[in-house]
Amino acid sequence: MKTTLQLDKWRGNFGKAYTKRNALTPTELDSLYQKRYGISRTLMNKGFLSGLSRSLRILEVGANMGNQLRCLQEIGFTNLYGVEPQKYAATLLKKTTKGISSVAGNSFFLPFGSASFDMVFTSGVLIHIAPQDIKKALKEIYRCSARYIWGFEYFSHRYQEVAYRGEKLLLWKADFPRIYTRIFPNLKIVRLEFFKYKENDNVDVMFLLEK
Repeated sequence: MKTTLQLDKWRGNFGKAYTKRNALTPTELDSLYQKRYGISRTLMNKGFLSGLSRSLRILEVGANMGNQLRCLQEIGFTNLYGVEPQKYAATLLKKTTKGISSVAGNSFFLPFGSASFDMVFTSGVLIHIAPQDIKKALKEIYRCSARYIWGFEYFSHRYQEVAYRGEKLLLWKADFPRIYTRIFPNLKIVRLEFFKYKENDNVDVMFLLEK
């Protein structure tokens, strides 16, 4: 199984501290998004996933303790799965959620067959994968998706490293939808929207791709 400097960091105390800082209910997560972008995560999800069956089989890669999966539950999605490499977060995911299945794994090794899910998604996960490793992670996500790939990530027109909590080699901005479609030309962009931060000039991108 592939490991990297970044993956080892998230599996350890650094990742555990992140989970403790970000243990949020769906309501708290909505409040955070409202303050940051002027729109709640619930409304973002409803807009991007409108018209999709609530029975879709959905996998989140890098689910942490399940904040995003619980938000999907709140708007009616019922067939939810998470993959998480950090043991502390994975344990909390199982303890604090109902009706969400989770397994150990990471973006380089998803323990599922090809096309096992109707949709595979990430939220703030691709940004923590080094540029030299991103292609392998995207190939695993693509492999496990039968139809849709959904993402919400920091955006930049070019790969740009950003210091994260005072450390290097842990976070990058990029144009992830373009990277996906460059690697997999059969992917088409169904929806694409940019969300600017209210307090600074940072921009995040939400995208829905379809095979």
